[in-house]
Amino acid sequence: MNEMDVSKYIASGILELYVAGALSEQENQEVAALAQEYPEILAEVEAIEASIRELAASYASGAAPDFAALESQLTSPSVKQLKPGEPEPRRFRLWAYSGWAAALIIGAASLYLLQERNRMAGELDGLQEENTQLETQISQAREGLENANATLKALGEKGIQLVPLTGQQVAPEAYARAFWNTEANRVYIDANGLPEPPPGMVYQVWSLKLDPLTPTSLGLLEDFAADTDKIFALANPNDSEAFGITLEPAGGSESPTLEQLYTLGAVSS
Repeated sequence: MNEMDVSKYIASGILELYVAGALSEQENQEVAALAQEYPEILAEVEAIEASIRELAASYASGAAPDFAALESQLTSPSVKQLKPGEPEPRRFRLWAYSGWAAALIIGAASLYLLQERNRMAGELDGLQEENTQLETQISQAREGLENANATLKALGEKGIQLVPLTGQQVAPEAYARAFWNTEANRVYIDANGLPEPPPGMVYQVWSLKLDPLTPTSLGLLEDFAADTDKIFALANPNDSEAFGITLEPAGGSESPTLEQLYTLGAVSS
């Protein structure tokens, strides 16, 4: 094969098909053998491979494909003056593997668009989750405000009697207040001065008759840690002379554990 034949062979487009893997096994072996024999063919194969790697790397960065520029590069013929006997420009070589190159471009574009869609879907899911959490917080805040307003209204009603409950020996620094509505037979316990009960324990409120000492359970201060305002409403139809709060096992007790009496206060006569 003389120099002219090598140039025609390179211009035929077979090397692009070789790099693209579009030849038969026999044709691949023939091209490989010629590349070993002729440095010009080997250099051309390496140049084509380098161009393909550069093309693939340009999409690995995640940039959106420029289809107009790529189409122009694939379809525009080289413009130059031919010398006598010189092979034609590589226009036909480009067309020989334009379908393969277009497939690569479409694949890169599809991968890019898929990544963008997944990213946007993830962001949308995150926004929906944040919106749900925000709606829950708003609902809880609204409910808390309504409860607080109802409590303030109840505490401002006529017939409310305030009974301070002071700390006892087991917890001298503890304190509470009882707002007793004698007309509505209801007592509101402000327990902000009580420490959080240990696991498995609960505060229990007692109505007391003093002579003889007769305790009557009014109920438990349930969900103490979760209650933000620490004000609990309990029914009290009793003729109370005092109120006390003890720490009892979960579920409460039939009679108060006096060793765990946290606060106590007498109703003023």
